Amino acid sequence: MDVVVARIGKAHALRGEVTVELRTDEPQARLAPGTRLTTEARRGSGVPRELTVRTARVHNGTWLLAFEEIPDRTGAESLRNTLLTLDVADGTDGTGGAAGTSERDDEGWYESDLVGLRAEDPAGEVVGEVVALHTRPVQDLLEVRLTDGPTGLVPFVEALVPTVDVAAGRVVVDAPDGLFDLDGE
Repeated sequence: MDVVVARIGKAHALRGEVTVELRTDEPQARLAPGTRLTTEARRGSGVPRELTVRTARVHNGTWLLAFEEIPDRTGAESLRNTLLTLDVADGTDGTGGAAGTSERDDEGWYESDLVGLRAEDPAGEVVGEVVALHTRPVQDLLEVRLTDGPTGLVPFVEALVPTVDVAAGRVVVDAPDGLFDLDGE
């Protein structure tokens, strides 16, 4: 199964490094030099289908990656907003080694597990469908398309999302009053 491990940000310096927004809790293992990552980029962007990590380091709290296929800043600039994915279904990390603990082992979820799940209130009434998971430094957010059309963001914390039942195709959203009142937007 391909999971998104990072999103590429801006180019850094002159040697082809880029900043990345992490989407994994195991960056040292999943972004190690030699790891082959699949890319998801906009059509016609010229971004290679695969990139091999040449270097990975943290600079002032920001992860920086360089790739074998991207030698300079010009190439790095073309990668902006590209998603980096890794196949974790076979239990490897892309380099032939073990991928480490699955995010599910610590009760985490991949976006691919959540998108498409029915969102229900605690009484079992359908309020919408999960359309995205937004990872943030402090707190992740579930994006829910409400049954009447607009989308709302729900902090993905146990108090507000007490149940995630992938097998049953649903999440329970215990939204406080006003969370989905989107008339003011």
